[in-house]
Amino acid sequence: MREYFSVLLKGAAMGVANVIPGVSGGTIALITNIFERLIHAVKSFDIQAFRLLLSGRIRSFIKHTDLYFLIAIFAGIGLAIVSIARLFEHLFAHYPVHIWAYFFGLILASVFFVGKTIKDWRWSGVLFLVLGSALALTLTFLNPATENDGFIYLMLCGVAAMCSMILPGLSGSFILILMGNYQLVMIEAVNDLRLDILLPVALGALVGLVAFSHLLSWIFKKFRDQTIALLTGFIFGSLSILWPWKHTLYLKDASGQFVLKDGEMIITAYENFLPTTLSGEVLFALILMGAGILSIAALEISAGRIASATKKTAG
Repeated sequence: MREYFSVLLKGAAMGVANVIPGVSGGTIALITNIFERLIHAVKSFDIQAFRLLLSGRIRSFIKHTDLYFLIAIFAGIGLAIVSIARLFEHLFAHYPVHIWAYFFGLILASVFFVGKTIKDWRWSGVLFLVLGSALALTLTFLNPATENDGFIYLMLCGVAAMCSMILPGLSGSFILILMGNYQLVMIEAVNDLRLDILLPVALGALVGLVAFSHLLSWIFKKFRDQTIALLTGFIFGSLSILWPWKHTLYLKDASGQFVLKDGEMIITAYENFLPTTLSGEVLFALILMGAGILSIAALEISAGRIASATKKTAG
């Protein structure tokens, strides 16, 4: 029971991460040592699993799919997304620099803790690290699409977001921003429980999760160190998205007037800048950045202790 409560908390941490543009739930899974288990559990929903279920061998089905683990993970993710979406809407509206600073610290520390799990640094590892960083940086220069509530497009959003959510270093919420549907899906639909939006997204997410987990599991098994190096690069490259001090750039028409959609200006990009004075706000943001680093360090230490205790119990 203690193990699954820990898994529930890790799932909640993934859920919180998935709400934040630029932060990856997969990163949380990787640094809390549940990433491989999660991928293997999801991909275990195969023909054998359905045969066990249809034949009434429920206990074998539960064991084959690691079902209790998955229930704990997705329960934590769901609870966090529902409970945190409204809070984040308030924080991003009133304290954007501070919330971005804290998450910048989280991801900065993640680069170290994920990278140190690579067992053998070869030239291929360095190459994939650079490639992952370059790919993540390239994503930050893409302009967001416009909002689209079509059923097929919402399913595609679910597929893309879920694949990126379980891929460390690649933010599902950021992908939704690029596809133009972050505000619609993660804020409005979650807060207002709009099933006409959430159901097609969830359907696409389910398809993407099962299909992508098989591919990722195979790659992880064959090229573990290179995969982690690539993911570490993704995480490092995503830091530019999380930089706390940024100017928001809005879409303008040919005459230089702001283009409005439903009464609101359309965001096209963010322009980072370095603060020139050490004001109280800047100092507090730096403290929160340090708190983010310490949070990941504490999470890593806690995960290590739980893993050690589990091994002793099993032994």
